[in-house]
Amino acid sequence: MRSDPADFELIAPGTLHAAVSRLADEPGQWLPIAGGTDVMVQYAAGKLPARKLISIWNLTELRGIEVLPGEIRIGAGCTYTELREHDVIAREFPLLVSAARWTGGVANQNRGTLGGNIVNASPAADSLPALLAYEAELIGVSVRGERRIPYLGFHTGYKKMDLASDELIRAISIGRRFSGYLHYARKVGAREAQAISKVCIAALGRLRGGKIEDVRIALGSVAPVPLRLTELEQMLRGKAVEPDLLHLARKMAAAAIEPIDDIRSTAKYRAAVAGNLVAEFVEQLGAIGLQSEHGMSDTLARWNFLPATAAANEILPCCGSRAWADGIVARRPLPDEESLLAASDEIWRSLTESDWLEAFRSHPRIGESRVAESQAPEPAALQSAAWSELEQQRVADASDSARIALAEGNREYERRFNRIFIVCATGKSPEEILKTLRRRLENDAHTELQEAAEEQRQITQIRLRKWLQG
Repeated sequence: MRSDPADFELIAPGTLHAAVSRLADEPGQWLPIAGGTDVMVQYAAGKLPARKLISIWNLTELRGIEVLPGEIRIGAGCTYTELREHDVIAREFPLLVSAARWTGGVANQNRGTLGGNIVNASPAADSLPALLAYEAELIGVSVRGERRIPYLGFHTGYKKMDLASDELIRAISIGRRFSGYLHYARKVGAREAQAISKVCIAALGRLRGGKIEDVRIALGSVAPVPLRLTELEQMLRGKAVEPDLLHLARKMAAAAIEPIDDIRSTAKYRAAVAGNLVAEFVEQLGAIGLQSEHGMSDTLARWNFLPATAAANEILPCCGSRAWADGIVARRPLPDEESLLAASDEIWRSLTESDWLEAFRSHPRIGESRVAESQAPEPAALQSAAWSELEQQRVADASDSARIALAEGNREYERRFNRIFIVCATGKSPEEILKTLRRRLENDAHTELQEAAEEQRQITQIRLRKWLQG
């Protein structure tokens, strides 16, 4: 039986203060809704118990993603599409990107919000294990002010949580401290997307000296709430990955969960799959350690196991071309520096002119140290700018007359070729660079493009070696 619209009241306050004030005036009477993806399912089926709805969809205070030096703050009203398309999240928090990609179809991802997923409190929600693994904090807001709530322990029971009836989640805070970790995410369901999980996992791990230094493992769809397997994590820390450890990890994971039989699966199946997923994650950590023991750099060993999008975003600053980064990722696993550098050269030479130009645009002008924010994704721009500053170290100490000459040469080059002047500046003096610039101004367009591409190839090789060093 469908719902009757006349039975419902909907208001849409214009500010966050007005919204929490209404919640405080009538505690427990209003149901906040954002994207409404779950609410509308219940409404259409005539099973929505709430009769007074308060829309927080258009509140600007709940939108946006703030990138700070030590943390990232995701507005509770941020959609899955915004999560998927944000460069810092793609680079540093790929578990969230995977969860966003799994959640419904494109329409749901355009409307569904991270805050809504949290307070809907489904134990099968794809994003919640990722938040547990990243040790997120929730920023709650009410007329009393704000408070930080550790996400671990936020869900106290099925559909129960540490959130007052007059309180909203304003943002989700995650520390930016997971570089160097293996990020592992898997979903088992009828389909990867547009299907509720039978089991899902989000896990992080880091090795040191061939042993597990840190590990975080979270599961969904296996208990009344999303679970963090803290006892298993404690057991794994300090251990080398061996067959007996995999067996014990599988056994402890299956024992830690509380699965049920339902329309999607059985408790027995869920327990078996959860144990297998945990064992697979630990086995991948062991593979990274084994590769390191055989001479592979820790950076390369870890990168070989990253999700494709995260791997491409991490290596992108070495070149600046997205097609190049995707091509390198497609060659994985790459066993050593020699293979990586050879693959880089081969892929670079196979790219189109537009791909080369994209790489050129990721650099600052000679004599400058910053890249315009619009020229490259934020993480790539920051890393590229840092490397450029090192590469142009001798230029930074140039005399005023040399700086003026370089600036004039840059302008003349850009007027002639309609793009930035690219040169491998590492170790070169301002005078050497000026000499090269003046010579190349005499080139025809085709010759100059080839020379610029060769300079970019050399820059990429140098940066790849720096990246491998960590």
